[in-house]
Amino acid sequence: MTALVVAALSAREVSRRHTAVILVATLPLWFYLARRDAAGQSTRMLSIGIGWAVSTLTLFVVNAARSVDPRLRMTGASVADLIGGRLLAMSGAGLALGLVYWGLVSVDQDLPNPWAAGPMMLLTAMVAAPFGSLIAALLPRELEGALALFSVCAVQMLTNPDGLAAKLMPFWSAREIAFYVVDDASTDYLWRALLHAAITWLLCTGATLLLFARRLRLAHYPEP
Repeated sequence: MTALVVAALSAREVSRRHTAVILVATLPLWFYLARRDAAGQSTRMLSIGIGWAVSTLTLFVVNAARSVDPRLRMTGASVADLIGGRLLAMSGAGLALGLVYWGLVSVDQDLPNPWAAGPMMLLTAMVAAPFGSLIAALLPRELEGALALFSVCAVQMLTNPDGLAAKLMPFWSAREIAFYVVDDASTDYLWRALLHAAITWLLCTGATLLLFARRLRLAHYPEP
């Protein structure tokens, strides 16, 4: 129940930042329109744009809650409740954003496997939430965190997909599944994308929990 309360508070915090939400949510659209004439590149760039948008919104929410977290801990909320509630809210927002852009691509582009563009964008959104939370745990200031997220997404788009570095990036699952969506590759790419997304989600979520558990640990004093 506590996680649901935290999720509701996180959703309310996002809804208050109207301008930031509009700017972040429409950024993937500009990525897409920049290469709309090339179905493959526009779809890939759109997916990475969704990753940046969701991770950046998560960064804002986590940083905005820094002053509230200690009080929530004192009232009995666990670190897992705090992290889980925010991931629930931001993953839901990311899924909604991914569905909207999936509809755009399905109508506007002629892809070999358009149905798989949906999982491509939804996987990216699911990975982006814990990744943004992890960056917020490491970089408490919004400007540094947003720049770090943008740098990761830029490198993800520019890195040679045949190299090891690209496969170690958090949004590699999007590029992996894009081979099936755009290039009509084998379904093996789908399973590899799912595996990479699951591992990335677990690593980012686990690292975030450890960092916040240390930061928000409650002091226990001996009884008199």
